Amino acid sequence: MKVKICGLSTPATIDAAVGAGAAYVGFVFFEKSPRNVAFPLARELALGVADGVCKVALTVNATDAELDAILAEVPIDMLQLHGAESPERVAQVKDRFGLPVMKAVGVADESDLPKLTEYARVADQILVDTKAPKGADLPGGNGVAFDWRLIGGRRWAVPWMLAGGLTAENAAEAVRITGAQQLDLSSAVESAPGVKDAAKIAAFMQAVQS
Repeated sequence: MKVKICGLSTPATIDAAVGAGAAYVGFVFFEKSPRNVAFPLARELALGVADGVCKVALTVNATDAELDAILAEVPIDMLQLHGAESPERVAQVKDRFGLPVMKAVGVADESDLPKLTEYARVADQILVDTKAPKGADLPGGNGVAFDWRLIGGRRWAVPWMLAGGLTAENAAEAVRITGAQQLDLSSAVESAPGVKDAAKIAAFMQAVQS
């Protein structure tokens, strides 16, 4: 089981995530998010990440210039596109930047499922997340789960990750229903919006590993 802890913003919580066995660490570059990090801090944090742990940049409808600015300063291994980027845009980002791309796809009901197959044709990974309500400020990290039965037994052409409302208490059930082999979380391991909690990270990782 691989886990991604997203929205990290301090050396201590980076150490907590990596020390507990997280396979991915995520940095948020979206000004509306309480987890947004400035480039100099993100660079410092990324340079402190152990070898073998994937450093992911979460962006929302970023332009080429914005992605250039991130990558010029922060050593990143993967780009996560968490906005309304089209499949064509995903392919363009892959070609232009030469990094693996993870595309987040929001799910609320069965009508959203074809998008997962569509994006799996162009992305290196897909992130199956809860669809944000209309007008929401944040496209993810809202701590709400969708009906996991919608994707039970489904598989795609690329690796995928489950997100949305995961906690230490429900992670085992989420895996049982969906068959997920990768989990992504953010708000579940926070003591306040944007403030990661090392003890909660450790508890989640322990629950997953057991």
